[in-house]
Amino acid sequence: MATRYDVLGIGNAIVDVLARAEDDFLKTQEMTKGAMALIDEGRAQSIYGAMGPATEISGGSAANTIVGVANFGARAAFIGKVKNDELGEVFSHDIRAAGVAFDTPAATDGASTARCYVLVTPDGERTMNTYLGAAQDLGPDDIDADAIAAAEIVYLEGYLWDPPQAKEAFRKAAKIAHDAGRKVALTLSDAFCVGRYRDEFLSLLTTGTVDIVFANESELTSLYEGSDFDAALEKLRKDVKLGVVTRSEKGCVVVHGDKTEAVPAARIEKLEDATGAGDLFAAGFLVGHARGLDLRTSAQLGALAAAEVIQHIGARPQASLKEMAQKQGLLK
Repeated sequence: MATRYDVLGIGNAIVDVLARAEDDFLKTQEMTKGAMALIDEGRAQSIYGAMGPATEISGGSAANTIVGVANFGARAAFIGKVKNDELGEVFSHDIRAAGVAFDTPAATDGASTARCYVLVTPDGERTMNTYLGAAQDLGPDDIDADAIAAAEIVYLEGYLWDPPQAKEAFRKAAKIAHDAGRKVALTLSDAFCVGRYRDEFLSLLTTGTVDIVFANESELTSLYEGSDFDAALEKLRKDVKLGVVTRSEKGCVVVHGDKTEAVPAARIEKLEDATGAGDLFAAGFLVGHARGLDLRTSAQLGALAAAEVIQHIGARPQASLKEMAQKQGLLK
């Protein structure tokens, strides 16, 4: 089958509600700084009532990555579940306007569209509280087999492992992709997410269900239950074909067989909001990898995208990543 998409993402379709907050607010609300917590609708309403002025922006980890892929000028698609409500319309409009193919039918009943309350502290760290709503109803029937088989890389988010039906959708998509000779990538999403599903994630790696893994330092060490980064990296090297580990201002490390590529972070003027840094790094790397670029260039594309997104509020790029990459000679 001919390749229709460079990258197709599957994940939680979420609208981010962003607001600035002080550390004291997090303590008062009993939130763990820098973490993502799953909440029910009652807690969602309580947090929204206590937050300061907020901005609504379509989000979701994999969706952010796929928007980044499209911003690089690559062919992108997304599968995720919203309800036919106001926030569902916001999400659908935004992702399509970004150049992403999004054809998953909206739910007509059940829970409302998912939203994530993102509190950004003065140091740029983000603390997230997520009401999954309709997103958790994504199931195997929502998987478009033809689209999956036509994507060079299928990208899945670890957060998708929370809703039971989504696990089956995840496994179905991976099998379709591999049967079509495509690659499957996974982002571990969050250290707490890894803690919840460590054995299942390791199984996805060691059984070859996943070909490419994205993680940050805390997610990696959580996966292998140790504080030694180098030891955890060596275990990752043995468990997966391609591992990509981001290290904030220290850049990233890519392991592939006996190869190790360390790439520095891109320079920034000022850190405004760390939201989406990992998502956009994955976007750049996936674009490079889908186009057959070497590991170092792919990682440089990731670093460029991450640097762009952390210099403003919100998890989606505000500048043309394609033009930025072309100016630096990373893309033609």
